[in-house]
Amino acid sequence: MRIKATLTALLLTLNLSALTVGETPKQVIIEGDNGGLVKDGSAWNSNTLKGNVFVMFYVDPDEKDVNEHYTQALKKFKKENNLHFQSIAIINLAATWKPNFVIEKILSSKQEEFPNTIYVKDKSSVLVKEWEVADDASNIIIFDKDGKVLFYKSGAMSDDDTNKSFKLIKENL
Repeated sequence: MRIKATLTALLLTLNLSALTVGETPKQVIIEGDNGGLVKDGSAWNSNTLKGNVFVMFYVDPDEKDVNEHYTQALKKFKKENNLHFQSIAIINLAATWKPNFVIEKILSSKQEEFPNTIYVKDKSSVLVKEWEVADDASNIIIFDKDGKVLFYKSGAMSDDDTNKSFKLIKENL
């Protein structure tokens, strides 16, 4: 019986860092050698995912086109419905063979082109380690105004995924 209780406690502890729908993920800070905000290099803190609905893209640069259809549909959905939610793109630089300086140059131009989107460099796969999101993938995570996870998808978004995500965004604004 004691072994079973210990095993259960261990499994619960291991799952505390996992990204779980309906829960607020543990605080993560990406800074210094691990990365930070593209606009000025300062630290990014996951506690800023509060006060608004956030749609987060956590992407391996090699997988950047996997959900381009979703990105375009999201822009259209936001404009057509006059919605005010925040977008954040965190780029998993550790997941690619491409040189960081090349990706960082592209990210800087993206930040200028889309100043209302928050761009973050993750040079050490921090969210893969801390939140257990998929590595070498395109991940979509939607947070409510309290910072709780509403939706998580790794890989290509289907039409059903897109419709579900849009419904959740609307319901939580």
